[in-house]
Amino acid sequence: MSRSALEQLAPADDNLAGGLKEAMTSFEAHLREVAVDSSEPLIREAAVHLIDAGGKRWRPLLVFLGARFGDPDAPQVRTAAVSVELLHVASLYHDDVMDEAPMRHNVPSAHVRYGNKVAILVGDHLFARAASISIDLGDEARRAQSLAFERLVRGQVREAEGPRPGEDPADHYVSVVRDKSASLIALSVRLGGICSGADPGTIKALTAYGEALGVAFQLSDDLIDIMSEVDRSGKAAGTDLRAGLTTLPMLYAVGEGDAGARRLGEILRSGPVTDPALHAEALDLLRGSPAMDRAREEAERYAAEARAAVAALPDSPARDALDSLCDLAVRRAA
Repeated sequence: MSRSALEQLAPADDNLAGGLKEAMTSFEAHLREVAVDSSEPLIREAAVHLIDAGGKRWRPLLVFLGARFGDPDAPQVRTAAVSVELLHVASLYHDDVMDEAPMRHNVPSAHVRYGNKVAILVGDHLFARAASISIDLGDEARRAQSLAFERLVRGQVREAEGPRPGEDPADHYVSVVRDKSASLIALSVRLGGICSGADPGTIKALTAYGEALGVAFQLSDDLIDIMSEVDRSGKAAGTDLRAGLTTLPMLYAVGEGDAGARRLGEILRSGPVTDPALHAEALDLLRGSPAMDRAREEAERYAAEARAAVAALPDSPARDALDSLCDLAVRRAA
């Protein structure tokens, strides 16, 4: 079983660790309560299907860390954490339908359990609940959330559309990652700052940090999916290949121009790589390609961007914790 975000962060400061643990415990209870707020039994059951299955909870943790630069006990902070996680979970319901993913968090995906129509509608319910509880967060927070939601949808559309004529596939991929993944990471620390009353300069630095960290984490995940026999969540290597997803290391690898790159391109163009022999061959070609180091360097570049943004924050245990995540983002894929 994968470790939670807080367990992976493991803050060195005891006061910060205790405060975050207390905040996350309260968050979990409130998250479930908000998600099941419906008179329809099927919605109540399906809405907590993925919530009860677990998850690392990086986004709420980042809300609470961002709030450490203002008043972490402000009542809006927990609401912001719940709202961001609802957005994230809702997007997973939709993602799994689009990708036809059979499993999520080691349980059958919602569309497998309840069917596509129910999974999509329950995702819509969770989006609506996130919007509903954000009413009390204030105009600035609501604008930030609306922008992130818009980017999330744009990223989904851009991913489905693929690169436009003349657009570099690697640039297209990173733009999708920014909108689909980094936007919610940036929103998380930004809302923590806004809802705790942090000053505008701090909020700006937190937002820049979250944007860069989100890209670094996703690129790191891409590498882990290829390099690990079994990743930290228990999934077998090459999940992206089986789903027919083309990630940055793959794009770099097929652009190498040698015989291995041409063969990998042939395999990837066939769609989802589910044949065991082809899957093993593709993994071997990827693992032996210089593209892996190139993709790792790109993840490190974004982690360095995040670290530079952290340097602009007031010195505190929370800043140290955010800085440590920059190291974690790239170390986990080493």
